[in-house]
This record gives sequence, structure tokens and C-alpha cells, in this order.
Amino acid sequence: MVPTASRSSSSVFVADGEVNLRMDGMDAATTSVGPVVEWLTRLGAEHAQWFVSCYLKLEPRDRSRGKYLIKLKNRIRERLEWLDERGVDRAVRETVERDLRRVREYLEHPGNLPPGRGIAVFAAEPLELFAALPLPRVLRSRLAVDRTPLVRELAALDDEFGMVLCTVYDRTSARFFKVSAFGAEELTGLPAGDTTRAGRFHGGRTAHSAGAGLAGAGEHNFNQRIQEEKHRHYAQIAQRLFDLARGNSVRGIVLAGTGADADAVRPHLHPYLARQVLGATRLNPKSASPAEVMESVLAVRRTMEREWEAKYIEELREARGRGWAVSGVEASLRALSHGQVRTLLVDPTAERSGFRCSTSGRLTSVRDACDGEGAPDAVPDVIDDAIEDTLRLGGHVEVVEDETGRSDVDGLAALLRFRAR
Repeated sequence: MVPTASRSSSSVFVADGEVNLRMDGMDAATTSVGPVVEWLTRLGAEHAQWFVSCYLKLEPRDRSRGKYLIKLKNRIRERLEWLDERGVDRAVRETVERDLRRVREYLEHPGNLPPGRGIAVFAAEPLELFAALPLPRVLRSRLAVDRTPLVRELAALDDEFGMVLCTVYDRTSARFFKVSAFGAEELTGLPAGDTTRAGRFHGGRTAHSAGAGLAGAGEHNFNQRIQEEKHRHYAQIAQRLFDLARGNSVRGIVLAGTGADADAVRPHLHPYLARQVLGATRLNPKSASPAEVMESVLAVRRTMEREWEAKYIEELREARGRGWAVSGVEASLRALSHGQVRTLLVDPTAERSGFRCSTSGRLTSVRDACDGEGAPDAVPDVIDDAIEDTLRLGGHVEVVEDETGRSDVDGLAALLRFRAR
């Protein structure tokens, strides 16, 4: 039986007979997928078994009119055709087909889709394995049938996202959250201090002509006091962020508030923290929930990712002429086989069948390129395999969403660690 995921939890559900392993009872902001990655890796190492691994993008455009399901069904058909071409045993083929069907049926139910932007599903019927993990993002929709589960994207997501601090504040209060790729947890906030009510100053009425001047001076002093209290409050927020960052491995900071004050704390931050600010957003500190904080942090990160993407494309254009970058599927695969790839740039719309040389393990889009490196084993999509190989070798993968930038990528492109001799 395929388990049903709760829409509100960041859980792993494992069908193991009648047992469901739920990890949502753990600390949402500090829970790592490390144990899940280790568990799946161990399964692959201990069992000579075919695994189905599915990474699915669930951006709004993917959900629109069920586009993600259409793409998934097409990939299922292609993977079954690939198994037929390999001539796998009939019983194995039927087992994999049932796993693929279970994945499809699970994802067909809207209640199983997480509110975030992606999901990973792993299945292996002989091991009674079915695991679904909601993800804040997915690099590219992928469906793999392999001897080991594809877990590198999970591990890379955990490493690259890390922990983000978010403070949600107004003039008199502040709340703090630590946000991981899989949830947000509220920390101890600042106690509400003694503040002056932000109202209009009314000078006392007097019959003496000097009263008007005294009232004006009093209003000026009142407004000065209000400003001083605000800046003192913002400085306390900055100090609290500094203390939190000092005790944790922080990958970024998001500032959130109401109106124009959302970014008001930034000038008070230590220069080290100021460089880590990912951006500012609007949230009401009185009513913001952890789920709303999580979504706001992800939205800020998506904006930053588009900026990073543009910088990678600019670097690609400049580096190609100097031999520090390559573009095109085969050129990128060749650089990957030499360990040169620092950042792999991927066109999310590109697909390319190809081969893996059985002796060297090298990926290529050309069958004859394996001469002297073993038999060419067909792979359904070398771009998908290139993503996994890059992550395995410690490289970074950047999916180029901008259509203009894709013209420089040509399926795949790579920024290099070193130039080939």
C-alpha cells in the first residue's frame, strides 16, 4: 500500500510492510537528510537490486493543468523502452514496471503533493521500499532506473541550503527563526521592551504666549526619543542575529518586516553579517507562521538564485575564450570525465540519450567514443547522469531557467577548475 503524505509535514514515508517511518517528529529546522541519504546508499550497496528514483519539479507552471504528470508518464514510457532495449529479465522488468506505477499513482493524488516546489520518491518492491521526501526545490525533473538510488541531489541540497536565519520584526518586537531546506523553527525572540506609544504629540494648552514654543520643543524631543528607541531596538535585533550566527553554521540571513521598515535592521548589522543578507521581505511579526516564514525565505532565495544564474552565464561568456569554460553536451561530458567541472550549467528543457563506457565509467553522447574504455552501455539521458556525476565529484549544478541564458549553454556547459593540457 502506498502511504499518503501529510501536506503540512516534511516527512519521509517508508512502506516497510505495515510500518511507516515518519521523520517529522524531529526538529524541522535542524533535521538533515543525511540519515536518509546514508540509509538509501546502504540499501544500494547491500542489495543487487534495481531502484526507481524520481525527482519532480512542482513549480506553479509544472502544476498547471497537470503538466508534471504528462512529463512523468512520458519518462516512464521511455524508461520501460530502455529496459526492453537492454533485454533485462522479464520478471525484473515487471517488478520495475510495478515500481514505476506506484510512483505514478502516488503522485497522481493531489493530497500527496507537498506545498513546496519539489518532491523525491524512491521505490524498490523487493525491498518493500517506498519513500517520499518533500523538497523545497528540485534541480530538474528526473526519473532513473538504476542499480543504486540517486541520492546526490538530496545530499547537495542539504549542504548548499544549510541554515538561514530569519528575523521578523516591527518597531517594538522581533521574532527569530532558523530555516533549513525542510522547515522553519522559531527561536527565542526579544522581549517586548518599554516603548513610547507612537502617537501624535499634543502639547499642553496654556494661556501664556510661551506655551506654543514649549509645546514645539516637547514634540521635537518626543520624536527624537521615538527614533532613539527604534534604533536601539534594531541594534538589539542585530546583536541577537550576531549571537545566533556565532553559534551556528549560517548560510544566509533574511530580514522581514512591515512596509518600508523591512530592511531597517541592515545598517545595524556587523559587516560580516551584512554580507550574508540574502534579501528583505514583508511579513507581519504578530501573525507570521513558521510555514509563511519558510515560504518567504524560499522566495528570497529564488530571487538570489536568478541573480547567481546571471553571474554564471556572464562568467561562461567571458571564460570560454580563455579556455576556462566549455559549452555543449559532449564537451561538458569530456570535461566532467577529466574532473575539470567546477559548475555544471544545465538547460532544464534539454534531453540527450547516450552511453556510459563500461570500463572507465565515462559518459558520452557518441557510441563510438568508448573505444578502448569498455562496451558502451546505453543510458536514457546523459544530462541526468551528468548531474549525478557532478554532484558525486563535489561540483555545483546550476539549472539555467532564463531562456536567453540557455542559448549559451547548448544543453550543458561547464565552468572549469583547471584547463585541459
